[in-house]
Amino acid sequence: MLSMYSLHTLSNNLKVVTIPMETASATVLVLMGAGSRYEKKAEGGLSHFIEHMMFKGTKNRPTAREIAQEIDGIGGEFNAYTAKDHTGYWIKAASEHIPFLIEMLSDMTLNSLLDGKEIDREKGVIIEEMNMYEDTPMRKVSEVYEQLLYGDTPLGRDIIGTKETVSSFSRENFQAYMERLYRPNNAVIIIAGGMGKIPVVDHIQKHFGSWSDKKTPTFEKQTEKQKAPNLKIISKKTEQTHICIGVRAFGLSDPRRYSLSLLSVILGGGMSSRLFHEVRERRGLAYYVHSSADKYQDVGNFVTQAGIDSAKVEEAVKVIVDEYFKITNYELRIKDKELEKAKAFLKGHLVLGLEDSHGVAGFFGDSLLLEGKVRSVDEVVSLVETVTVEDVVSVAKDIFKKENLNIAAIGPFKEGIEEKIGSLVE
Repeated sequence: MLSMYSLHTLSNNLKVVTIPMETASATVLVLMGAGSRYEKKAEGGLSHFIEHMMFKGTKNRPTAREIAQEIDGIGGEFNAYTAKDHTGYWIKAASEHIPFLIEMLSDMTLNSLLDGKEIDREKGVIIEEMNMYEDTPMRKVSEVYEQLLYGDTPLGRDIIGTKETVSSFSRENFQAYMERLYRPNNAVIIIAGGMGKIPVVDHIQKHFGSWSDKKTPTFEKQTEKQKAPNLKIISKKTEQTHICIGVRAFGLSDPRRYSLSLLSVILGGGMSSRLFHEVRERRGLAYYVHSSADKYQDVGNFVTQAGIDSAKVEEAVKVIVDEYFKITNYELRIKDKELEKAKAFLKGHLVLGLEDSHGVAGFFGDSLLLEGKVRSVDEVVSLVETVTVEDVVSVAKDIFKKENLNIAAIGPFKEGIEEKIGSLVE
């Protein structure tokens, strides 16, 4: 299963991964080790803003319309995204256009004009994007949760920044940031899909080979410390209360990561999970409820998010927390059959995510950029298969402690709700 790939390193230290697939399309993805956790406080939102500017014109294509017209002209799809620890730019099109995709992405990432007028115009766009997120509590609550965990640190701040920081940016800020972080040793390029006899690496060398290398700084390591439960409530007029309940866990380098992922499946991964059954099916407290294990290179966390009937928030919090601690109880702990179902769920979703070249490019790219090595699908499946019930229970016992609980919520709360919810986790 996608075990055939090639890793190349150019003379400027740029790493290139090619994954041949039997498809008529291909995706070229450029990943940069540059996200919001690499920013200084005054730079909050700069990584995300740069992502926007890559589509606003280059030396060879001076306007956003010219970029869009050329990609539309071959029936391609393109987009970008910014995370806390990386930024990605991608184009997907028919395989015959791979040389063009590589040239276009090199032009966008290496020759962006960063025009001052476009920067000023885009400030308004990004501020409206902020306003949209503020009006979307289902999305906003996860940001509030990470603020609660990581505080006023790069990892705790919103990826999009603040209205104050975004409004303050000048062209010089963009240039300085890219000079610092947009370097070959801090990037990977992935090509996945049908590529036939196209000399893909030669095309990468042609368009990215002159990119000058330079040592890049790393991010500020996160220090984990928590001695008591944390709670952050935002009162807002909403029809439903959105809540995140979670604990600190561990990052990508920890060998227990697959046990943690399976724990999240058992508790809140799918409609047969424990939390879906207890919170929605049995008690009718929420429309949606799901768990995830979110991992960075150095730290991570486990979280359950739910959209709850605002009149039943206290009951829902108690049920979720009780389910956390049931797994650590010998009589109520995970059974072998439940673990096997969770493994099948995890492997199945992995396969579904790799059905097209875009998903494959993301899988291999994240592995190389964030972990420093390529993990094949077969290797990940093998590591999942080795997890035992004892492994999952051990992780649950390590992370599920009252003093480690964190609750973030957005909803139409009345005065005194902090004390009521707080009493449930003391």
